[in-house]
Amino acid sequence: MNELSLDKFEEAYEIVKEVASETKLVYSDYFSAQTGNKVYLKPENMQLTGAYKLRGAYYKISTLTEEERARGLITASAGNHAQGVAYAAKCYGVKAVIVMPTTTPLIKVNRTKSYGAEVVLFGNVYDEACEHAVKLAEENGYTFVHPFDDLAVATGQGTIAMEIIKELPLVDYILVPIGGGGLATGVSTLAKLLNPKIKIIGVEPAGANCMQASIKAGKVLTMDQVNTIADGTAVKTPGEKIFPYVSKNLDDIITVEDQELVAAFLDMVENHKMVVENSGLLTVAALKQLDVKNKKVVSILSGGNMDVITMSSVVQQGLVLRDRIFTVSVLLPDKPGELTRVSDVIAKQNGNVIKLEHNQFVSINRNAAVELTITMEAYGTEHKNQIIKSLQENGYQPRLVRASI
Repeated sequence: MNELSLDKFEEAYEIVKEVASETKLVYSDYFSAQTGNKVYLKPENMQLTGAYKLRGAYYKISTLTEEERARGLITASAGNHAQGVAYAAKCYGVKAVIVMPTTTPLIKVNRTKSYGAEVVLFGNVYDEACEHAVKLAEENGYTFVHPFDDLAVATGQGTIAMEIIKELPLVDYILVPIGGGGLATGVSTLAKLLNPKIKIIGVEPAGANCMQASIKAGKVLTMDQVNTIADGTAVKTPGEKIFPYVSKNLDDIITVEDQELVAAFLDMVENHKMVVENSGLLTVAALKQLDVKNKKVVSILSGGNMDVITMSSVVQQGLVLRDRIFTVSVLLPDKPGELTRVSDVIAKQNGNVIKLEHNQFVSINRNAAVELTITMEAYGTEHKNQIIKSLQENGYQPRLVRASI
């Protein structure tokens, strides 16, 4: 397969329908109001395997010969491609070995195993896992299925663009997350083939912007390290084979900080009741950086495979960032009734105390000998400031400290 052609995309579209759901666009009143555009979400987090990767994996395996499939398949993945290959291999009745970084969330490991694949944990990031997978392929004769640097895989991922344009023919912008670049390649190439006027914006984590750096340099670069909570897009080196297509068809790349992903997670849960993993939230977080108005914008939510421990951490950090939870420290005289008095001040302002830490031994001065650390809930920044002001008006000197739940 030497090029990404319209015929190949049409073929992939028909084949992928055998296993993938046609995820209908979800119009977002919330993000539309926030941005001044008509924002639609493409919920690939609702796929059977929890991510878009099933499309590329299944189409790629459909193009292999019987002999290539019979040797067994192997791939490397931070989780979503792993599940796609494992499920596709199960459909074809062939063996699959998946090499995953040791940092892969448990939910992705267990779900990959549930489809019958053998899982090997190796390395701290995708790139290290990939090197090991290639080694195992050479030693055991497995057929290697690359997660992104493969034109057939990219063609399968591009079926997302086919669905978007069929449902929303007048789409102006499509935002697509970038890890290694397979999804961005397929979506941008097909979208430009169907309508060159559509703007395709890639979105990367600020701590793993290998594609942005490579396009700027005009060649594929390898980053020294990656550092992001978006584990599915934590890639050091973008794909060599797909790089020319991304360079040609992407109109821009936006980078997103981890804190913006935390805020986006809360937005999705509260306003759309959807769990989307950090990599899948890249396009949502990027919406506010899109300097346009009154445009039809589609954000691709690439996946929703997030373990509950990560989910809990992200929710807590999001509440802290938005001043929905905060912690103050006050000094009290060491005498009966002072704790009740402080609690009363907070209660009158509708603050909800989550945790108290009462330390009598912070000072030998009994007139101000007790340090009280209070963690509480608020409605937001304005309410938080109102509570702090009330404490000050009642003679306390509250000091903000790092919130811990």
